[in-house]
Amino acid sequence: MRVVEVTAYGGPEVLRMARRPEPEAGDVPGRVRVRLKAAGVNQADLRIRAGRYADAVGSLTPPFVLGTDFAGKLLDPVPGMAPGTRVAGYVPWYEELTGEGTYAEVVRVAPEWLAPIPDDVEFTTAASVPLASATAQLGLEKLGLSQGDTLLVTGASAVVGRFMVQFAAAAGVRVIAVVHEGDESELKILGAEHAVPRGAPEEVSARVRAVAPDPVDGVFDGALVVEGLLPLLKDDGVFVAIAPDRIPAAERNVRVEAIRAKPDAARLKQTLEKVAARELITRVADVFPLEEAAEAHRRAESGHRPGRIILMI
Repeated sequence: MRVVEVTAYGGPEVLRMARRPEPEAGDVPGRVRVRLKAAGVNQADLRIRAGRYADAVGSLTPPFVLGTDFAGKLLDPVPGMAPGTRVAGYVPWYEELTGEGTYAEVVRVAPEWLAPIPDDVEFTTAASVPLASATAQLGLEKLGLSQGDTLLVTGASAVVGRFMVQFAAAAGVRVIAVVHEGDESELKILGAEHAVPRGAPEEVSARVRAVAPDPVDGVFDGALVVEGLLPLLKDDGVFVAIAPDRIPAAERNVRVEAIRAKPDAARLKQTLEKVAARELITRVADVFPLEEAAEAHRRAESGHRPGRIILMI
């Protein structure tokens, strides 16, 4: 089968097409196979490829295959789902550390990672949902905000931030979203009370203070901005980030946490059903064929368009 391997740590050019034996049914106990149709490109993929997390992955060294989010067709039966069922999920790449990611034609996964895709949801859309929605849901739980509290969300134009805005607004939290210029109206429709354009840290701080003079109760740093955000928080506030290497030093009894979501098939099934019903909105920024994974990484690093970049397989 075709895969895209990280051949060495470095820039996008280290991503190369390769061939590996296709997994066989039952070759790994407790795992089933999915033939992929789409896979998401996440910011963590870029950092792993660049070697920024080399220490965290321990003895795992190139060549290995990146990728977490996926959508495809089930090849082996699991309880409640027959072969051929359209499924989505994500591989907990960091916890597994096998080097078997989703930049591949076939993956081996645990059945409890899988949720069926509703008929009217495309594979590309489904592949943008699993990790992003789980990260936003876990982030909201860690924030522990109450109805009426105020939350600042950076990276709100991107897929994780968009889910956070929607989940928080549905919980009665007042949201200030930091967005790409031109996305202000859309994020307000999704539930943000205020939307301010991104910029330099001092510019963002000034814009946030202009719409919310009082300190906010929580910050969800989906864009890994960090700088200039802590002063916007109240004493005893909560700062949640999506990467452990991009968190500030705590001060004024502010609680600082980095999160890493875990697969939850039941929750993902509910989320995909809400996407199908248009109760939740995701965003696919670009779609590339698998063989253009290097270009997909370049596009993701350029920040050309916010949203999930998808590899079609």
